[in-house]
Amino acid sequence: MAKRLIIRNGRFAQLGADSKQTTLQGFMVVEEDRIVYVGETLPSEYAADDAEEMDGSRLFFMPGLVNTHGHAAMTLLRGYGDDMVLQEWLQNKMWPMEAKFTDQDVCAGTALAVLEMLKTGTTTFVDMYDHMNEVAKVCEQSGIRAALMRGAIGLCSEEVQQQKLQEAVQFAKDWNHAANGRITTMLAPHAPYTCPPAFIEKFVQAAHDLDLMLHTHMSETEAEVQQNVTDYGLRPVAHLEKLGFFSRPSFVAHAVHLTDEEIEVLAKYNVGVSHNPASNLKLASGVARIPDLMRAGVQVSLGTDGAASNNNLDMFDEMRLTALIHKGVSGDPTAVPAAEAMRIATVNGAKMIQLQDVGLLEAGMKADFIAINIDQPHLLPHTDLVSHMVYSATGRDVAHVFVDGKHIVKDGQCLTMDEERIRDEAARAFEGLLTR
Repeated sequence: MAKRLIIRNGRFAQLGADSKQTTLQGFMVVEEDRIVYVGETLPSEYAADDAEEMDGSRLFFMPGLVNTHGHAAMTLLRGYGDDMVLQEWLQNKMWPMEAKFTDQDVCAGTALAVLEMLKTGTTTFVDMYDHMNEVAKVCEQSGIRAALMRGAIGLCSEEVQQQKLQEAVQFAKDWNHAANGRITTMLAPHAPYTCPPAFIEKFVQAAHDLDLMLHTHMSETEAEVQQNVTDYGLRPVAHLEKLGFFSRPSFVAHAVHLTDEEIEVLAKYNVGVSHNPASNLKLASGVARIPDLMRAGVQVSLGTDGAASNNNLDMFDEMRLTALIHKGVSGDPTAVPAAEAMRIATVNGAKMIQLQDVGLLEAGMKADFIAINIDQPHLLPHTDLVSHMVYSATGRDVAHVFVDGKHIVKDGQCLTMDEERIRDEAARAFEGLLTR
């Protein structure tokens, strides 16, 4: 693209803390990888003759969605084990199949996931998995932004544990700030109930040594919480606190089953929570106490989890569910308003993974944004476009996606990935898993 992009006559989401309105109509100017101006009129200094121009009159622009928890390659297992209890699903369906995954399988599954995410408006995602070099390569080539980590289950010999830790550390070193800064890395012991205490402590020490964030699954099911009490005499929050996990900047996925005291502990240590409503509902894990967490000052973001437990990676679905289920559970229609759901899915997620210049359409921010086609029956009339994005839109309405100032999806077509090849390779990878 040209050095400067001018978007004319667009409508832009305004989600900053000091925003007096949620939508602004006017202009946005992008230079290189940054937004340099958003306003109702176009200042003369930006009207360069060589600027690329974009007509935004039938589009709504919002920050790219930030998916803060997932396992991208699990797209290969979409629909493979549905309507099951979590532990049975993991032990009988997921883990046996995942044990067969090769580098090529993870590459194929991740490419399918990234294609799906980009086309539905996700510009940044968090991924915890194995064969992570393949994941990083897909991210580098596709243009998406990502926070990546080698997830490690510790239910194995000490020798294998050490190997997994070394892989996690080496990956974190090799890929942190790669792809022009689009890739950052973290460390991730899988969960308190799947990792012996000493194994978690080694990850905590490595995070200190490398100055990295920590991420883990926590308190997803009542059974998991009880298992932690049985094994270690502590619920997961107290257990992780004791092991020093919260001494590093950290965030946890799920956090469905929390007491008031545990919420206070998370707030005390500034531990973020990645809310995964669709996955938690599908696996009957429960509904996280999101309004209570937010009232306590805990940072909340949104994640899809893997496509095997969701079963799509459309963050518009997660926004809608977040706005709806907490109203139903609490009996309070104001529990999570539309604008707050959008903040949770964008700027909150970016801040949680330490991306301070991502998630808002403001001057100085990274040019990670999406444009939704609002000239459609289900998005009319244009009464409140932020509300429409949460309650009416889906990822299929996304027309354009920009990451780091680069046009990645144009008129619904991904410019950086070969969709036909990706679909074919994913299908063949799954067939190969069935016969292995």
